[in-house]
Amino acid sequence: QVPLVESGGGLVQAGGSLRLSCAASGRTFSIDTMAWFRQAPGKEREFVAGIHWDGGSTLYADSVKDRFTISRDNARNTMYLQMNSLKPEDTAVYYCAQAKSPLAAITSTQRAYGAWGQGTQVTVSS
Repeated sequence: QVPLVESGGGLVQAGGSLRLSCAASGRTFSIDTMAWFRQAPGKEREFVAGIHWDGGSTLYADSVKDRFTISRDNARNTMYLQMNSLKPEDTAVYYCAQAKSPLAAITSTQRAYGAWGQGTQVTVSS
C-alpha cells in the first residue's frame, strides 16, 4: 500500500489557484508532522511548507509565505496545500512528506522525512 498519494496538480495561469491533497494510509498520520516539498526542472528539491502533527503550528518558505496555506484533517488522514496567486516560478513537481519520527517538530530538513509521495505536477503559465 502506497503510504502517501498526492493529487490536485495541473496547469493554471499566473495569478490562479490550486489545492493539492496528500492522502496518507499509515496509522500514525495524526501524530506525524507533515510537509510539502517541490522540485523544479534542473533544480534541487526544496521545502515549501510544513505543519505540526497537531496542526497547531506551520512553517513556510519565504517564497510562498502569504500565498500558500498548509492544513491537515487528521480524521481524514489528509494534508492540503492551498496555493493562491500562483507564479510561473512555482512550476514544479510537488511532493508530500511524512516525518520519520512521531510527534516531531516542524523542520525544513529533508532528511527528517522518511516517507514521500510520488509527486504531482504543477505548471503555471505566464
